[in-house]
Amino acid sequence: MSGDTNKTEQFDSLFLTIAQHHPEGAHQLLDTFVSFLGRKTDFFTGGSRGDWEKLVMNTFRRQEEISCAQHEAELKAKREKEQAKKAKLVEQQQKEESVKPAEITELTDVEAERLQKEIDDKKSSAAEPVEEEEDESEKGKLKPNSGNGCDLDKYKWTQTLQDIELRVPLDIKFRAKQKDLSVNFTKKHLTCGVKGQPPIIDDDFPHEIKLEESTWVIEDGKVLLFNFEKVNKMNWWSKLVNGDPEISTKKINPEPSKLSDLDGETRGMVEKMMYDQRQKTMGLPTSDEQKKQDVIKKFMEQHPEMDFSKCKFN
Repeated sequence: MSGDTNKTEQFDSLFLTIAQHHPEGAHQLLDTFVSFLGRKTDFFTGGSRGDWEKLVMNTFRRQEEISCAQHEAELKAKREKEQAKKAKLVEQQQKEESVKPAEITELTDVEAERLQKEIDDKKSSAAEPVEEEEDESEKGKLKPNSGNGCDLDKYKWTQTLQDIELRVPLDIKFRAKQKDLSVNFTKKHLTCGVKGQPPIIDDDFPHEIKLEESTWVIEDGKVLLFNFEKVNKMNWWSKLVNGDPEISTKKINPEPSKLSDLDGETRGMVEKMMYDQRQKTMGLPTSDEQKKQDVIKKFMEQHPEMDFSKCKFN
């Protein structure tokens, strides 16, 4: 079966291009293809009467089994991915509690004196209240949801740096099948909805997606579930389509589980930043401030002849 799949997948790009010219959906595409067989081949006349019907039914039944199996496998993989994501999140949160500041290196007397001056200057400036103003470019933007996307009235989307997940609930009282829906997307545009109803989404993406790596399924007969792979994997989307309200990408919290994918040096830097942010939240010194304090302490221990009684340290 996998061999047959590999042979047919080479035509996917061609069929996707053809399908985009059939806005009414699968029945229109199928009608065009059967018309081609009738006009350009001996599909209906080359054998005994009714042979074509047996061939068609056998082919459709076989493809139905493949499609259903693939659909179940995708749903299973999606559930396992979500479970693994939650497990990694719990594991990472536990690891964060044990993050330690970087190793302290000994400085010279001159460097210690300079660091002490920096500490005193920062202490003086900290005594003056500073009113933090919101960045003008951030005004009016929405706070991202827990998945770094947005919960809107008609749909919800989340994102990682790699892909977009979109859930579109259907306003119907029956279990939808593919023939009931109108779904079409290109690298820059998405149209989806129920046939006979106005499209739920009909708009351009703000950035391109990888068409060949993007998929959609019907979940529980009531929800359209899309997974779009981004072309630019270094970019957070501020909205799903151009007509949506923007979210603040500055308030996005990168997925903690992705830390495990980073190289050692980058991961160490990210963990240090997370540690410093947590220390600031609790009103405690950052790793750099701790280094400076420890350097000053060591300097004082090495020079007991000096009088530090009038010095004030953080």
